[in-house]
Amino acid sequence: MSRQPPSPPYRIAVAGSSGRMGRMLIEAIMAAPDCLLCGALDRADSALLGQDAGAPLGLHTGVEVLADLHQGLRDADFLIDFTRPEATLQHLQACASAGVAMVVGTTGFDAAARQRIEAAAEHIPLVLSPNMSVGVNVVLKLLEQAARALAQGFDIEVIEAHHRHKVDAPSGTALKMGEVVARAAGRDWPGDAVWARHGHTGERAARSIGFSVVRGGDIVGDHTVLFAGTGERVEITHKSSSRATYAEGSLRAVRFLATRSSGLYDMHDVLELRQP
Repeated sequence: MSRQPPSPPYRIAVAGSSGRMGRMLIEAIMAAPDCLLCGALDRADSALLGQDAGAPLGLHTGVEVLADLHQGLRDADFLIDFTRPEATLQHLQACASAGVAMVVGTTGFDAAARQRIEAAAEHIPLVLSPNMSVGVNVVLKLLEQAARALAQGFDIEVIEAHHRHKVDAPSGTALKMGEVVARAAGRDWPGDAVWARHGHTGERAARSIGFSVVRGGDIVGDHTVLFAGTGERVEITHKSSSRATYAEGSLRAVRFLATRSSGLYDMHDVLELRQP
């Protein structure tokens, strides 16, 4: 289906609407004067099916939580998806067929899934980012500059922490940080990554990029990249205290996609952080 660029109010559906991120997205959409919630999708076993999507927030949205994908997308120009890879790929096919643009914050895609996303982006505009936070994406830009300047004589470590419910590790954001610093520092990605250390590991390889993962409590998301040299170290850190940052970034991505007819983008495109 050919897609006509929409105009405000932007008609948005939310996947995983009863989850922590889904609820935050619904709240942000309801508060945004140029956005309109018009679809709420959830799993077939969700206890909220048939209820108002705003019920967990004490809001009346007039939008019913549905499991039927095509019915849930019927009135939408955009779908925001922070679910699981297998669910996102199902949504991807439906959105490509219906001409619905996508903002995808799901992480954990393998190479085959990435190819399917790239193929769908030939038909619809799509923002794919492991982290929709404006601050995180500015940090990615800072990391690129730091890694280029500190490529020699500095060891690089990536440390991340998330809540106990997160199912993938390292986080998509940590992986993106590792990829950015590896490329900027002239190291192999992911060949130089060290995912775990245990027992007698031997001396640290000079070009390695180490990853450390913490899972516990309700930590929204903390990420630090450590550049450790002789006599000094540089730490670049981002800490999230609320998922509201991801929701607001997602709405910025929606507004960006409103002017595009197709193509695969990320938050650096949305925030105009690309090198000229």
